[in-house]
Order: sequence, then structure tokens, then C-alpha cells
Amino acid sequence: MKLLKEFTIQFVGLKLGKHQFEYQIGQEFFTHFGYEDFNDANIQVHVLLEKKNTLLEVHFEILGIVNVYCDVTNEPYDQPIQNEFDLVVNFGDEYNDEEIDLLIIPHGEYELNIQQYIYELIVLAIPTKRVHPGVEDGTLESEMLDKLEELSPKIKEEKKDQEESDPRWNTLKKLLTDNK
Repeated sequence: MKLLKEFTIQFVGLKLGKHQFEYQIGQEFFTHFGYEDFNDANIQVHVLLEKKNTLLEVHFEILGIVNVYCDVTNEPYDQPIQNEFDLVVNFGDEYNDEEIDLLIIPHGEYELNIQQYIYELIVLAIPTKRVHPGVEDGTLESEMLDKLEELSPKIKEEKKDQEESDPRWNTLKKLLTDNK
């Protein structure tokens, strides 16, 4: 995958201490990765890089909104997202990214590309089940919701009929309450 230059941090020229980097992520960032689950994106990424003598500590924070389709109604809505991640970059003989929060880069490297970490942090911030806020609070009017309601089984009414029609259950319930 081609690296995006704006996400490459040249740490060799930086002084020891903390350095801040800010990024504005839009839909074109995800197009670069071939990720098509978002209709639109507006995300702020704050990166705090602390350069030390023998290693780098990188703290990522994301905050923003992505427009996605609801899993229940297929209606688009804005999903707020927030996530953070800490990465330790150490130097070694060869490149190694087997650990989640530890990256080893070869001695002599002078830059670090963070685009993959930002991408993964954003994608992992999205809930597994995407539900439109209007579905949760009952304010969304949708043909899909009406159809789901029409086709849903009427379990509550059937249970009530069964309880009233079979007196054996009442006797068993009485046994449960009498023992207490």
C-alpha cells in the first residue's frame, strides 16, 4: 500500500521531549484504504509523540463523526466515535510489529508512518452493531421499521393466552411461592 506523506513523522530532527501533531481525516483517507463502510467522515486525530533517548512513545486520540448505514433500517446516520491508543516505538535489528502496542524499527530509521495505526483506531471505534439513534428512542419513522413491526412474532399475546388457558402452570407457580 502506498504511504501517505502527511502521516509520516520524521523524528530524527526532533528534540527530546513532547511533540504534537494534528490531522483532519475525511472520506478520501478511507478511499485510499479501500474501506467503503462510511458514507462520510469528519475526524480529528491528535498525536502526541514523546521522543526519549532510546525510544519513542506515541499517544493517539481520535474524536469525530462518521456517517454509516443503520443495521436495522439501512438509514444513514452520523455515528460519533472516540478512541485512544498508546504505541511504544523501540529500535532493534529488524522491523517487528507482532505486538499490538510495541513497534520495533531497525536502527538507522529516521521516520515513522502512522497512517495504519490511525486507520485501525478509527475502524475499531465503530460499534459492532450500528443502530440509528431514532430506532433506540422510537422517533425514527421508516418503512423498514413498520415492516419489521408487522412481521415480528406476537410473543407476548401468545404467552398470555397460554398462561390463562393451562391451569397446571398456576399450580406449579404456587409451589414456588409457598416454599419461600
